[in-house]
Amino acid sequence: MIRRFGLFALVGLLGLGAGLRDGFDRWVDETVVPPVLVETSTEVRDQRGALMRVFPVEDGRVRLAVALDQVDPGFIAMLLAYEDKRFYRHSGVDPLAILRAAGQAIWQGEIVSGGSTLTMQVARLLENSGTGRWHGKLRQIRLALALERQLDKDQILSLYLLHAPYGGAVEGVRAGSLAWFGKEPARLTTAEAALLVALPQAPEARRPDRHPARAEAARARVLYRTQASAQDHLPELPDRMVPFVRRAPHLTDRIAAEDPFRHRFDLTLDAQLQSQLEALAAHAVRGQPRGVSAAMLVADHRTGAILASVGSPQYAAIGGTAGFVDMTRAVRSPGSTLKPFVYGLAFDQGLAHPDTLINDAPVAFGRYAPQNFDGQFRGELTVREALQLSLNIPPVLLTQELGAARLMAGLRAGGAVPRLHGKPGLAVALGGVGLTLADLVQLYGALPQGGQAAPLYVMQGGAQPPRNRMMSRAAAWQVSHILASITPPSGTAAHAGQIAYKTGTSYGHRDAWAIGFDGSHVIGVWLGRPDGTPVPGVFGGDLAAPILFEAFGRLKASPDPLPAPPPETLIVSTAALPAPLQRFRPRDAVFAGGANRPVVTFPPDGAVLRRGLDGVSLKLRAGVLPLTVLVDGAPVVTGLQRRDVVLPLTSPGFSRISVIDAKGRAAQVQIRLD
Repeated sequence: MIRRFGLFALVGLLGLGAGLRDGFDRWVDETVVPPVLVETSTEVRDQRGALMRVFPVEDGRVRLAVALDQVDPGFIAMLLAYEDKRFYRHSGVDPLAILRAAGQAIWQGEIVSGGSTLTMQVARLLENSGTGRWHGKLRQIRLALALERQLDKDQILSLYLLHAPYGGAVEGVRAGSLAWFGKEPARLTTAEAALLVALPQAPEARRPDRHPARAEAARARVLYRTQASAQDHLPELPDRMVPFVRRAPHLTDRIAAEDPFRHRFDLTLDAQLQSQLEALAAHAVRGQPRGVSAAMLVADHRTGAILASVGSPQYAAIGGTAGFVDMTRAVRSPGSTLKPFVYGLAFDQGLAHPDTLINDAPVAFGRYAPQNFDGQFRGELTVREALQLSLNIPPVLLTQELGAARLMAGLRAGGAVPRLHGKPGLAVALGGVGLTLADLVQLYGALPQGGQAAPLYVMQGGAQPPRNRMMSRAAAWQVSHILASITPPSGTAAHAGQIAYKTGTSYGHRDAWAIGFDGSHVIGVWLGRPDGTPVPGVFGGDLAAPILFEAFGRLKASPDPLPAPPPETLIVSTAALPAPLQRFRPRDAVFAGGANRPVVTFPPDGAVLRRGLDGVSLKLRAGVLPLTVLVDGAPVVTGLQRRDVVLPLTSPGFSRISVIDAKGRAAQVQIRLD
């Protein structure tokens, strides 16, 4: 009987224990767990992964995403040794730690150490709850047990590293390491690790910038309890937080606004170069009249990748709020910086050659009578010299023959977006159109690329749009060669002939420009007032050009060689040019009609021909021998004594064929080869 009663009692006790266990499991399983996925700060990184910008989360806190392998293993070991030695062995609550903390409190009469595990601290951080009251501690225990059932240990540790507070609006070990030491937490010294272990327990009371004695004592306690080896003389505590990096603020503001749900942007920028050019821009406006701003843009014209973008000297007020205006994208008058493209398109059209003579003399087009900058005239000189001297009348003469609409089309083909109200006129050649610094960098990048513009881009990894051709290879090289022969600013003679560049000053001294390139990179510089008010005495050659060459010096030790001329380039003296190209004459003189003028009988204008191995047969009628044949403005046959010839045209696409006879009369057709 007794044996049977004992058996029933044992079964009852076991059932009670099982019931208690089942109830406990239900209590833990029914715990409402707060979201463990939280918003982290948006990060912007350069081409090498260096941090360039951090955007706070909605509540203004900086909370940076972090993985265990991004944190110094020594810090992890110190954290576990100090906070939770049995972290990988308990299930969320450490009974031994709780008993030790209770015994110390009874013995000392006060709380000496807490019994919270790292998991319990994560529970507190997730709910932003206090630790002083028993019901709060019970809630942390319950939530810690639930977390341990849903997450593994590394995930819980990662949550601690993400949420631990480090003073002010700084959360997480990455943000804490950057804020207090200006470095990522991958390689911390022992002293640095000890401070970062100590801070989260009392992030405001132990802030080293406000309470250095408490911070020092807390760091020493961590080192003592973890038996970590450190220098006999510990380094001084940081006396201030390091501001979070904010490079290229105008550009990073824009890309973040364009994709607000993205948390990481990997850019083509070079953080070191960006920092140097921001300092250069700030230096450039020192001593300038109030409100003068500056902007710079650097790109690799081989790819179109933007390497640096400075929207203003400082991301702050300059005579109001102008410092916040991104002047790389502001629409301004480009002044004389468009002249190279007038000449290049004229070379392409067969209107001129670098050694063609052109007359710099008074001229009027109706009521429009352009003047040179100094009010003087040079008379007859070569087109090369006209561009080197940046004269105004020759490019207007060429634009009259090209047509302002063709010039605008050429700018668009180069990737620019010219802004103009109304119909384009001749003033476009001298800057009478709106363009941005980015537009000009894009256009000038096409010149060393044989007339093909590589679209500018700043995001890594995206598919880039195709390149468009704005002028022929020969014309682009000819323009580049002329620009490279312009004398560099004083003090930069070592770069003579190595950097092709052009300066510009807009009407009323509102904008000073300098755009230049070598064999690999193109740089644009702008100075002026963002509100468009004049800056008397500001000239592109005097102010912007020295900054351009200094920017090249920050970019590289020496310029990369400029491209060699393509084989089809006509490099001869003025006397050796075909007669119609020796001296510029308006189109109505060059292509004048009259009896016996040359006529192209085959191929007809607008013909679409199938490509052949031998080329295209050209048949002519009339005209005074000898004849000159040009294809896309470049002479391919000179001194022709008959009226038929096979032209070496085998590539697909459009070609313009011009024939000029001995008296300068001409005919032309355009064909397409398939």
